[in-house]
Amino acid sequence: MHSIEVKNLTKKFGDFVSVDNISFNVEQGEIFGFLGANGAGKSTTIKMLCGILNPSDGDAFVGGYSVKKEPDLVKKSIGYMSQRFSLYNDLTVIENIEFFGGVYGLKGKEYTERKNWVLDISYLKGKENTLTGSLPGGVKQRLALGTAVIHKPGIIFLDEPTSGVDPISRRNFWELINQLSEEGVTVFVTTHYLEEAEFCNNIILINAGKLIAEGNSTELKQNYLEGEVWEIQTDNPVDALDILNKENYVIESSIFGNNIHISLAKNFADKGKINEILKQNNIEVKSIEKIEPTLEDVFIHLLSDKYNV
Repeated sequence: MHSIEVKNLTKKFGDFVSVDNISFNVEQGEIFGFLGANGAGKSTTIKMLCGILNPSDGDAFVGGYSVKKEPDLVKKSIGYMSQRFSLYNDLTVIENIEFFGGVYGLKGKEYTERKNWVLDISYLKGKENTLTGSLPGGVKQRLALGTAVIHKPGIIFLDEPTSGVDPISRRNFWELINQLSEEGVTVFVTTHYLEEAEFCNNIILINAGKLIAEGNSTELKQNYLEGEVWEIQTDNPVDALDILNKENYVIESSIFGNNIHISLAKNFADKGKINEILKQNNIEVKSIEKIEPTLEDVFIHLLSDKYNV
């Protein structure tokens, strides 16, 4: 049995279809990435899978329970952490832990063991009486995850969990996610940091309520990008982008910092032609090189007008 089974799940708000007849499975212990732009249907899907929103049609089984018929059992079997960390800032660290332990019915030895575990993973031993709102973002993030899984759920939903957190804290947080996965916990995560999705065992892209791609990072890059991806370094990336977008061999383009990524038509590999067209427009090219595509390259490609999504 899959850890999560989604079958023709649909959610409508009046005439607006937020989630449109989607189906997929998530394996036990998998880190599953659910990606999409704002308004794509990610949060609505998560709310249905957590038993918070009732589907308009279809169903999903989370830990074996129907989100349509058994939402209360779904809620008891999962953990949930949002981008707002799901903590009470005006409570102390220990008060937050006690609150969530009480919500999940933990008592005695079981509560003590889990409380100590949460304090350990959040580096808060000896700081139990610190006001939660005063904690650094990375520490608060780990505390929030600890309280979300204090009852040892088999499945945890993380909705943009690293939003607003510094890169080092994000990396440390993902080490903790991997640890949970190795212990058999299924992790369902949404993120707008596409480099984080590289850590996922499987990824689904959703847009306008429809699923548009599925696979691991390598599969997405191999299956959805036909031509090569090149990176161009120049002091004038904006003008260079405008010029290259007019060339029929450039399928997509985007700015990455001070550089440009361009996805090329299949079988096109004329570096000199690109260099020449930019020099003709008085743009100095510092380097042009083929690169391994990123998930962001795939994402831009799939959301282009070519796919009419």
